[in-house]
Amino acid sequence: MFTLKAPAKINWFLRVTARRPDGFHEIQSLMQKVALFDTLVFEDASALSILTEAPIPADDNLVLQAALRLREATNTKGGARITLTKKIPISAGLGGGSSDAAAALIGLNKLWGMDLPAPELAEIAAGLGSDVPFFLGGPAALASGRGEVLSPVSLPSQKR
Repeated sequence: MFTLKAPAKINWFLRVTARRPDGFHEIQSLMQKVALFDTLVFEDASALSILTEAPIPADDNLVLQAALRLREATNTKGGARITLTKKIPISAGLGGGSSDAAAALIGLNKLWGMDLPAPELAEIAAGLGSDVPFFLGGPAALASGRGEVLSPVSLPSQKR
């Protein structure tokens, strides 16, 4: 059993430009992780289950979607019990669901002993949502494309 924190993010700026043929818009944004976290606990289990008190319908649960896509991409039958504790407000624009999905990919990659390289996880992440790949790295990045093209940046720290 192990625990991962899934941080929220802020967009310091967001420029939405041309509509793409796939229906998304091109964007430019500066994203940064912040110190507000959801928590995911991973336990080995024979079946796959997601436990949470958050009011998230199964069809909308990005943790479940991430687990299913990872299993499909790797042809694994692995099981896990994932307990999700939400602290990031739902639908607040802070990326909580996307961060949870990225943490699920990272956690299951570890739990199932897959050792998938970062580019493979990023490809799966991009299929889950535009800012899911951001949460695989960080702590800050310039985002472009639909949000999946990332260039890491260093931001100055504020000393108090």
